[in-house]
Amino acid sequence: MNAIAATVATVAPERIARSAAPAAAAPEALPALDFEVLRQHMTVVRRKLTPGQYLYRAGQPFHALYLVHAGFLKSRVASPDGREQITGFHLRGELLAVDSIGTATHGCDVIALDFSEVWELAYPPVLHACMRVPELQSRLTAALSAEIRRDRNWMLALGTLDAEQRVALFLLDLSQRYQAMGFSPSHFVLRTTRAEMGSFLALKHETVTRALSHLHALGHIVVERREVRIRDAQALTRLAGGARPH
Repeated sequence: MNAIAATVATVAPERIARSAAPAAAAPEALPALDFEVLRQHMTVVRRKLTPGQYLYRAGQPFHALYLVHAGFLKSRVASPDGREQITGFHLRGELLAVDSIGTATHGCDVIALDFSEVWELAYPPVLHACMRVPELQSRLTAALSAEIRRDRNWMLALGTLDAEQRVALFLLDLSQRYQAMGFSPSHFVLRTTRAEMGSFLALKHETVTRALSHLHALGHIVVERREVRIRDAQALTRLAGGARPH
């Protein structure tokens, strides 16, 4: 499973007061990449996507990595008999398609869940650019290591945590990722359906809904439709057994 990615966008104006930070330290922010600097070393194509639009589909030729500049997207795999699984949610600063390196085609679908912009970095030219742009090398290395680390941690979480613990860890993951981006760790709007959350967490959407309602009743969070406020991040951490998504 790919890294759980944030399935939320921050509430406008996207910088709500940063209170109630999660107990676990937020992941360190990666070096920012400058579009014009990248263009000096390689061809970079800006691609804008609307909600529901595919960035790429499983089976299409692999020829580029994609840096998310704005919005967020989901990755999905499907079996020949029609079964589907959401494998990740992706937001600003993430590199997509790193799992396709070494293969001729993409192994999953990536679909925009909001108005998004990605920077297309041709592969393998991006590897040559890494030698001249240290920030790009750092981003690529971090993306590859995060892929392995998160796969390991989420396999453990899905195999050992119950439904409510998975939902709690999911919210903590979102909180930490937004904090690393400089946004509020305690106030965000869900951009996915309960069914999409359930697909990622290997739960039925009714189970996700019940878990969110129970966490609300306990006072750990406040849920109003798709808007979520984390009121007690330490309680969520205890509930998740101290597990960390990163």
